[in-house]
Amino acid sequence: MSNMSDERVMRRHIGRKGSGARTWLVLGGAGKKQVVDAARHLIMQRTGLTARDLRILDPLLSYPSTIAGRDRAIVISLEHIKAIITAQEVLLLNSRDPFVTPFVDDLHARILRHHSATQTQTQSQDRKKKDKDETKQDSSIKIFPFEFVALEACLEEACSVLENDAKILEQEAHNALDNLTSKISTLNLECVRHVKSRLAALTARAQRVRDELENLLDDDEGMAELYLTEKLVQHHLESCSASSMNDWDDMENRVLQPDMNHRIPPEISLERGGDSTRDDEEDHQNAADYSSNQVLASGSNRVGSEIHDHETQAGTTHTALTKNNNVEEVEMLLGAYFVQIGGTLNKLSTLKEYVDDTEDYINITLDDKQNQILQTGVKVGTASVLVNAFVVVTGVFGMNIHIELFDSGMPQFLGVIFGCTASCIFLYIVAMIWYNYKRLLE
Repeated sequence: MSNMSDERVMRRHIGRKGSGARTWLVLGGAGKKQVVDAARHLIMQRTGLTARDLRILDPLLSYPSTIAGRDRAIVISLEHIKAIITAQEVLLLNSRDPFVTPFVDDLHARILRHHSATQTQTQSQDRKKKDKDETKQDSSIKIFPFEFVALEACLEEACSVLENDAKILEQEAHNALDNLTSKISTLNLECVRHVKSRLAALTARAQRVRDELENLLDDDEGMAELYLTEKLVQHHLESCSASSMNDWDDMENRVLQPDMNHRIPPEISLERGGDSTRDDEEDHQNAADYSSNQVLASGSNRVGSEIHDHETQAGTTHTALTKNNNVEEVEMLLGAYFVQIGGTLNKLSTLKEYVDDTEDYINITLDDKQNQILQTGVKVGTASVLVNAFVVVTGVFGMNIHIELFDSGMPQFLGVIFGCTASCIFLYIVAMIWYNYKRLLE
């Protein structure tokens, strides 16, 4: 029994792992929060994304910063934000992350404000008793679509995180560099090395976000794909146009058939003679042709007016389709945060230049100290050579050889000692003068 229970538990774990179920936080357009455990295929059905798009949001895989517009959703992978935006809701993958919790609160507040503003605008448009000036003023106010509100929140969060990290790193870098400038030590050098590695990582993160925004700003079709609400309205209009065309075709058949049956005259009596019968048949045929022509004309007039209405709706749909080419709204939105992330990169670039300048100053200081050590080594080496020469003289007089100088007494001995010392000092001074002449000690 224990083996069977272990096998069941193992199968249950394997099934959960194979299903790929993950926890998603769903924020609706009305501000409703909902935590959903959904598998990958359910998210694909709900958002219309592919498995390749969902791999972008996988935290275990390293993908660059991405803002990708699809048919029914926008895939966003910026820093710690992994989200899917549709025309009515936002799906967050790592909502339980402590770094994401402030973003969730901010996004929820934005969605609530957008929902209240949309309701207020709808109620104001439904009122019939208004002045013309007020109507014009209300029509001039335009509310961003839901997907742009969520996209703006994601961009602001990513840019704000990078900017805050840049400010913190700037303060730490200035402190570390000042300490290193005042005192060159192993601890201060280690602090500067750590700051420099963090600076390189933060610059790479900001550069990835900037590159993604730049590529998206250069791609008009990519920006047009971000208009999810307009695409949803266009799809609805196209479906309504197709259904209305089918209804019009059915109505045309229903209109023509009863009129044909109603307007055909009754058959003329065939009790008359053969000649009259032929004449009556010809009259009957002419009357039937005339009636059918009248019916077709009247039916074609009605159908033509309805086709004209359909063409008007199709023209409206075409106008909405061509509206995607005007991407000023999303371009202004992306451009604002492109400028912000550019300012962060400029700040990081300035900080990097300051670090490089400090490193150059430290290297110059170290080179100067190294030169001083080399000069001291040259001086000490020269003095050592002269002292060794004095030691040679001492060794010569220390040999066990009898000479007349040993019998002369103390004055001659002192004369030799002071003479050798003066000679060494003189030679040392001459050597220093020659070093300075050759600029070996500068």
